[in-house]
Amino acid sequence: MYGDTAVIRRLAARMGEQGAEIRRDADRLVDASQLVLWEGRAARAMRERMAERAVALRRTADAHDGAAQALRHHADEVDRLKDRIREIAQRVRGLVEEARSRLSALTDRAVDLVTSSTVDPFDEVLASFRPPPEGHLDWLRVLDQIPAGAR
Repeated sequence: MYGDTAVIRRLAARMGEQGAEIRRDADRLVDASQLVLWEGRAARAMRERMAERAVALRRTADAHDGAAQALRHHADEVDRLKDRIREIAQRVRGLVEEARSRLSALTDRAVDLVTSSTVDPFDEVLASFRPPPEGHLDWLRVLDQIPAGAR
């Protein structure tokens, strides 16, 4: 599975910090517009315009918060899939090693076992298994490709 979740989480943190900073900018904008000493129609219009800009800035801050949350969720999902891939890879490697060991033992005792034993077809499939590269998404489909659901 691909993706450095530490990098993704740092980006999420930066997005959250930017959202907070934008929200503070909106507050400062409104505060500054209230401190203007002049009065009249132009002053009211300026204050209304600054209030509108503050609303737009807060919406932008909310979008940053949403993006940060989505990035955190993505990082969690990548970590979950990486863990699942590791679990499947470990399980299948163990099954393969056990099958190869059993086949090797059968080969060592071939003369004695020719008439009394047969090779388990499941062991033959596992022994010929070629694993996908470490961490690859194909690990998520490996158990579906092994007969009998990898017992």
